[in-house]
Amino acid sequence: MKVVAIIQARMSSSRLPGKVLMPLANKPVLAHIVERLSYCKMIDKIVVATTNEVSDDLVADYCEYNNIDCYRGSLEDVLDRYYQTAKIHHADPIVRITGDCPVIDPVVVDAVITGYLSGEYDCYGLGGEFPDGLDCTVFSFSAIEKAWKEAKLQSEREHVGPYIENNPNLFKNGALELFQGLAQHRWTLDEPNDYKLLSKIFDELYRPDTPFLTHEILQFIQNNPELSVINSKIVRNEGYLKSLQEDKVIK
Repeated sequence: MKVVAIIQARMSSSRLPGKVLMPLANKPVLAHIVERLSYCKMIDKIVVATTNEVSDDLVADYCEYNNIDCYRGSLEDVLDRYYQTAKIHHADPIVRITGDCPVIDPVVVDAVITGYLSGEYDCYGLGGEFPDGLDCTVFSFSAIEKAWKEAKLQSEREHVGPYIENNPNLFKNGALELFQGLAQHRWTLDEPNDYKLLSKIFDELYRPDTPFLTHEILQFIQNNPELSVINSKIVRNEGYLKSLQEDKVIK
């Protein structure tokens, strides 16, 4: 068994181009994600999966300069990018992390991995009412491979999990519900207002020797309630919802 965290990251975000290398507390977003995952006790390896687009030369160069493993593959077929990365690095299971989650919590990630391992799952993620930006899902290599061979819809190729999550007759899926009543919080990075909020969080909480955790962010926002409205009007999972609409157009 080799637990590999694969971070999907690209520069060509339609809503916030270049977000993965934008600075937070004087470090690129991608650096924070890698740094925070490095505190996970259950992860054996961290790999960045970016694209072959010229714009992502910057991502690949950053990884090379900082000795971060990097795979380059398809821009739109993210499922293929994950499969190829996992195959090269002999990953099983695979921990999916997105490049827009700079406050990913290593304690939460470890808990999700532990839950996955306890039940012989094909897919096991963070469930319940959790802040957007803590998202992580663990997949078996066999599930990723089966999805890679069989998934046809655009939404099933642009995103790693839909084919597996939407076919419970083929896969054993589960979720860990650590949080309730926190779904209104948005700590992901997809819009300029997200960046405004995250900049305030990192300016206040970042420290180089140990990661700040979910309870510290919640306390900071509770003490400064005006922060919660900065990005409160943004639709959650907008990219996936767009993919579903494009499925309907293709049909």
